Amino acid sequence: MKNLSLKRELACALLFTALSIAVLGIIYPLCINAVSGLFFDSQARGSFSADESGRVVGSTLLAQRFTDPAYFHPRPSAAGDNGYDAASSGGSNLGPTSEKLRRRATDEIVRLRKENPHASPYIPVELVTTSASGLDPHLTIPGALWQVPRIASARDISEERIAAVVRANKEGRTFGILGEPRVNVLLLNLALDRQFGKAGQRAIMGDKRR
Repeated sequence: MKNLSLKRELACALLFTALSIAVLGIIYPLCINAVSGLFFDSQARGSFSADESGRVVGSTLLAQRFTDPAYFHPRPSAAGDNGYDAASSGGSNLGPTSEKLRRRATDEIVRLRKENPHASPYIPVELVTTSASGLDPHLTIPGALWQVPRIASARDISEERIAAVVRANKEGRTFGILGEPRVNVLLLNLALDRQFGKAGQRAIMGDKRR
């Protein structure tokens, strides 16, 4: 009787394992993939965006580094050693009393003012601080407009025309109530290239040097 009971328990355990693998490892992922492909095809495929030549230049879901003065720059990133590393998404976890955080914020302010000498002395806080993921692809409208003088100067185009591109690419609040109006940095830069042409000979991905 004891051996029979052990065999029955073993059989039940094996059956449960097989069913779990089938349902959670095969059926459920296939169903989720089918539903996401049906209703959210672009997001399921990575939300990739291409330039006018058809070359994929990035995803609208992930921030990437832009350093060319003729393009909008995203928020700073603490994801990975050099930032913007999708495999190391995360914030710095530094608290308000952190000397390292204060030093980094001060360095960012100095850098931003040097790169944007004609911009307002008030710098939107998002341009100084990193996001929780380090990969926030958006900027608020003030965060984008603050960079307009630099971009206008680099492209030799009026600030009004650059600001108009920002307004034309504004995204509203999620569901009309969540978050703030914003712009996607990658889409905004692609819009600049479509309207005014690429800046110099640099690719949309931007110079990798800091």
